[in-house]
Amino acid sequence: MEQELRQIQIGMVNFINTAPIYETWKTRPHPPNWNVVEAPPAVLNHMLAADKLDLGFVSSYEYCIRPDKYRILSRLSISANGSVGSVFLFLRTDPERLNGRTILLSGQSETSICLVKIILEEFYKVSPHYIVGDVNSEQAEEVDGILAIGDEALRLSSGKEFMHQLDLSEIWCRHTDLPFVFAVCAVREEFYQEFGDTVAAIHHEFLNCREEGRVNLEYICSDVAPRIPMHPDECYVYLRAIEYDLSQRKQLALETFFQYLIKRNEADPASLPLKIIESRQ
Repeated sequence: MEQELRQIQIGMVNFINTAPIYETWKTRPHPPNWNVVEAPPAVLNHMLAADKLDLGFVSSYEYCIRPDKYRILSRLSISANGSVGSVFLFLRTDPERLNGRTILLSGQSETSICLVKIILEEFYKVSPHYIVGDVNSEQAEEVDGILAIGDEALRLSSGKEFMHQLDLSEIWCRHTDLPFVFAVCAVREEFYQEFGDTVAAIHHEFLNCREEGRVNLEYICSDVAPRIPMHPDECYVYLRAIEYDLSQRKQLALETFFQYLIKRNEADPASLPLKIIESRQ
């Protein structure tokens, strides 16, 4: 009875990149105590860390800085094997000329902030000056580069203001020969220990939504494309490039990302090996 009455707080990224799962979720019946909280990744990270969420999609970075607090649900991610189309570094100069130049970082995704620093400092061997702020502010007009993600990146990518639009997932894949995992579905360890059956049920439902969303992707794109706005055909191409699994290769990619962060003293070494809850499906 206690388990039935407890209000479950489930985090969902409020960008259209979750539409194949989330738009399907909205059409299906769920227990009345399953409450979805929509927010940007960084907000969901902080809520999960503060025990204001029980489980949900959060930045990969959130898991690797507090690994003792979470477990990862198997077979679920927000990832790409090549271009992702919505995590861009927009530049007014060549990336090799960014030493000392200012980069404005969107504060909506801590994973993307870490990724852009790895790409610039480890791959391009440059050391820019970083600031975090609103990519739609007047401040954005004065910097040499902008990291934008999600729906903001989709809007900016349609313009011609910038000399370069670097798709960070594509660059990561080119340098590592691995996909990139932007977000995982994580559950608080304490919640999992107490409500394991509920976690399994939500896990199962996410997987069902993912499969149904793949089948109905064209319809979903027609529904969500006006939010950007973009043409439904463009939306379809974009969402087809995003992947929602957590294969062995994706797990290796996640481990490689964490190894970079551990080396840079930006992650907890206890984040490896990964703690993954296998689906009962």
